[in-house]
Amino acid sequence: MTDVLIVVDMQNDFIDGALGTDQAVAIVPKVAKKIASFDGTVIFTRDTHLENYPDTQEGRILPVPHCIRGSEGWQIRKELEELRKTEAVDKPSFGSVELAEKLRKMDGEEKISSVTLVGLCTDICVISNAMIIKAFLPEVPIIVDASCCAGVSPASHETALDAMAACQITIVNR
Repeated sequence: MTDVLIVVDMQNDFIDGALGTDQAVAIVPKVAKKIASFDGTVIFTRDTHLENYPDTQEGRILPVPHCIRGSEGWQIRKELEELRKTEAVDKPSFGSVELAEKLRKMDGEEKISSVTLVGLCTDICVISNAMIIKAFLPEVPIIVDASCCAGVSPASHETALDAMAACQITIVNR
């Protein structure tokens, strides 16, 4: 049995770059501590867009170029990147089927006892990945550490936590 920690999109553009917030900056040391003390497998995701971002549906709805592959904003925050031991999962959309498939494969090789998610943004990518993982691994406890997440706003962070709790995702450190 193994526990898995998913570190969602802890990238410069979401922390203090194009879409950064004070709340995102505040969780960086908490996320670093969580990764460093985690006993299990740690997997990072990276929001990944191309130069054609403005021409995509997301780019038309959110016209703020961010996390363009190879840019400084796309990079995982330095102090967290130093803790990364496995290849990050690049994801072109909010949720990653590739990540869920990777977890399902891992579970087939060695049972996963829990999946914990931390990162950014609670109300977009954290909730999307938590729900996809829940669908792929319905019997594995899915946990979100609220103290290591931040949303687009404090209100939307809380709304997302409530929505995940309603879907039998365990919210801790709220």
